[in-house]
Amino acid sequence: MEDYPCDVIRNFSVIAHIGFYLSASLFVCVTDEFLLDHGKSTLADRLLELTGTIAAAKSGKNEQVLDKLKVERERGITVKAQTASMLYDWNGKRHLLNLIDTPGHVDFAWEVSRSLAACQGVLLLVDCSQGVQAQTISVFHNAKERGLKIIPVLNKIDLPAAQPERITAQMQATFGIDPKDVIKISAKTGMGVDNILQAIIERIPPPSGGLQNPFKGFLFDSFYDRYRGVISLISMQDGILRVGDKISSIHTRKKYEVTELGLMHPEEVPTGSLFPGQVGYMACNMKDPADALVGDTLFCVGKPVEPMPGFKPAKAMVYAGVYPMDSGDFPKLEESIKRLTLTDRSVTVSRESSTALGQGCRLGFLGTLHMDVFRQRLEDEHDANIIITAPTVPYKIVYRDREVIISNPTEFPEVTDTASKVKEIQEPVVKATIIVPEGARSSWIVCQRVTETSTAYFGDMMDLCFSRRAEDVEHRYLDTGEGEARMMLTCVLPLSEIVTDFFDQLKSRSSGFASFDYEDHGYRKSELAKMVFLLNSKPVDALAIIVHRSSQDAIGRTWVKKLHKVIPRQLFEVPIQAAIGKKVIARETLSAMRADVTAGLYGGHYERKMKHLENQKEGKRKMKRMGTVNLPQEAFYDILSRSK
Repeated sequence: MEDYPCDVIRNFSVIAHIGFYLSASLFVCVTDEFLLDHGKSTLADRLLELTGTIAAAKSGKNEQVLDKLKVERERGITVKAQTASMLYDWNGKRHLLNLIDTPGHVDFAWEVSRSLAACQGVLLLVDCSQGVQAQTISVFHNAKERGLKIIPVLNKIDLPAAQPERITAQMQATFGIDPKDVIKISAKTGMGVDNILQAIIERIPPPSGGLQNPFKGFLFDSFYDRYRGVISLISMQDGILRVGDKISSIHTRKKYEVTELGLMHPEEVPTGSLFPGQVGYMACNMKDPADALVGDTLFCVGKPVEPMPGFKPAKAMVYAGVYPMDSGDFPKLEESIKRLTLTDRSVTVSRESSTALGQGCRLGFLGTLHMDVFRQRLEDEHDANIIITAPTVPYKIVYRDREVIISNPTEFPEVTDTASKVKEIQEPVVKATIIVPEGARSSWIVCQRVTETSTAYFGDMMDLCFSRRAEDVEHRYLDTGEGEARMMLTCVLPLSEIVTDFFDQLKSRSSGFASFDYEDHGYRKSELAKMVFLLNSKPVDALAIIVHRSSQDAIGRTWVKKLHKVIPRQLFEVPIQAAIGKKVIARETLSAMRADVTAGLYGGHYERKMKHLENQKEGKRKMKRMGTVNLPQEAFYDILSRSK
């Protein structure tokens, strides 16, 4: 490793917008990157092949080499940032290129921020047929704020719908990028990818670090190995680290002995030492995963260093309860969640219990896609059979003497408390950005017709935002040109409105052309209430939800109809009610199962039959007063699973 000083090292990442494609609802719209992805993982495959890091596949091109999780391969998305070191000869000198393939979805922005902290430059990937998208703007400014060198790359130039000149003009108008700096490639075919390797070496500055300085390492990721404990990914800032060195953490002050060092090439390759500017993995018999704090600074024992800035802790934006289908499987589920969170530190976990569902866990996620990916990983990697409750967002309850953040609807204050003790209720809001490109074009459509089509899309977007309680709505033309019109709409939206079917509606109303991005925008006062569902006048705590007063009637009617379909019939009549406080918002009645008590009666007066029927009615009235409706786990699964 001493043959690779800082001047031959380049640390870079690949960032891009994620395309919102299809959705499947879990009371939410879970977006998925599929057809509209910009090709980050495909580009990573070509770079690994060109540098000889991996051999070309016998059947053709390698696909998603760095996407190692089953969920990543099935969905075609990157969920977990992956590191790969490549060796490349250029102008008679061998260079060490450290690539970090990052996720593209806003739900995994924390993964991206950790990756960028270990880099000096980025490849900004833009789809040549889709153009600049909402999240393209977000990731560009994220990299620019960190002072990273940005190399613009235009991908998919081989597609029939590719418009390289027009998209290059968009990038120039939006980002101020010189068109001469844009590299045009096709990651799928490999066309022009060798120019990227040259640009990485020539444009991205090498890392800085001194051999004579004390060891200083930046921990930017970790994963767990059942035999070696916590494996940390570190970026070498200063000094030399060798196997056998005694190191310490600035965060925990705990001491460890380095047992293994190496590079991800792309699998683990032991090296015995790491030098300044290099990125590699480290094993040091760290047993407690909580000790591997992402953003921590490591140093040699007895040689303290100044800590690096680190990261802000991940802030959960969506919460959901996770319960096993069989209540006896809770210990296994809890252990599975604990192991899975070792590779995803942005998930928050706490225990909770429900009278209907039993013991479970309350999990906090960065978004709805994050939640759905975590659910699928539980099922795929740990064979878990689970029920996930309807997702909620964290609300702020402002009492007269304190403020409380709640994420569980059962903790939400009752209507009587709201009137007497609660000063106000606030809900989280986000700053949303929607870019509406022109409609589908044909050669005979003139500029005026295209503008009208785009305006129609824009009107639908405005209507969608106002129907979701949008505020501070603004819009402007992002760029104009011959035969095109693109508008950017910004507004402040309640987060709870986004975790419903917002993405579904966005794509439906824009024929799939609109792109969307959002960022946290704090809290705002709102008129909210807790809606509970009563079965035979008894509340079901697991089904409680928090609704806005303006939509409480529609939501109540929708839910009681769903409950009416899935609850099994009882021997007595069951009223299904949605209530806020003591006010019933909606009701459906589940009719009773009736046995034919007169079937064995032949002849005689009709009063004989009436007597049997009256006895049956009286028995059902007694059962209704004393009986309980046990909502089976299958019914919960039907209600809370994805709508068909």
